[in-house]
Amino acid sequence: MTETQQWTDQTGLAQGDFYYEDLGGGRYQSTIHVQGAWNAHEQHMAPASGLLAHALERHEPRDGLRIARISYEILGLIHGGECEVTTTTVRPGRTIELIQAELSARGRVAIRATAWRLLQSDTSEVAAFEDPRIPSIEECERWDGTTEWPGGYIRSLEMYQATHHRSGNGTVWIRTPYPLINRQPSADWVRLMGLVDTANGIATRVPPGPGSWAFPNVDLQIHLYRQPAGEWLGIDNAVTFGADGIGLTSSVLHDLDGPFGRAEQILTLRRT
Repeated sequence: MTETQQWTDQTGLAQGDFYYEDLGGGRYQSTIHVQGAWNAHEQHMAPASGLLAHALERHEPRDGLRIARISYEILGLIHGGECEVTTTTVRPGRTIELIQAELSARGRVAIRATAWRLLQSDTSEVAAFEDPRIPSIEECERWDGTTEWPGGYIRSLEMYQATHHRSGNGTVWIRTPYPLINRQPSADWVRLMGLVDTANGIATRVPPGPGSWAFPNVDLQIHLYRQPAGEWLGIDNAVTFGADGIGLTSSVLHDLDGPFGRAEQILTLRRT
């Protein structure tokens, strides 16, 4: 038995210089770089959401329309190993349409994503944004996220942290050297979508782990008022914990040209 087979047998995650191996027919094999931070045998939501964004982009593409919002619902633990992605059109339309992608593992749907595709037009005359810019990468310091979080996904990232970063409120730049899928190119914006879920771990309000608190998100909502480009994702976020076991991570998303959208993650707070 090879080392790769042994690893796959133990955790469901294979080795590879990419996040997913394309097995054909909508089936994929997750690698060690997909490994989650809460459980060693699960997939991290970030690359899994990138895989679904990839599928949504390729589902019955329409000239002149682009995805403006993706809503991910996490329906349970995302098992590592082989998974399958299926796509459908929920609401067809000439200028507005709703499409859906589901990721299934071990015979159960683990993530459901719906996306609004909207007609594009020239609105440059009135284009403007109110979200402030964040410090450049050059103004930030290298940050090792593995000092706080375990798992292959976190190890796969290059991360920089702004000097004003504090508990519950922070700014980071992140990128990855690994392609999302081994035999399929992915658009820049799709690869960036595969990093957004990292937001819930960049400025933790309390340290995660035994004897503290767990605060996994049960969804991920992304609104894109501009289609991003490049390999760097900037995240400027704030973490709120309510008094009744529910929290919220809110983020403004950036590429090197400035802000391009927002993300929200509702959290379930649990003592560990």
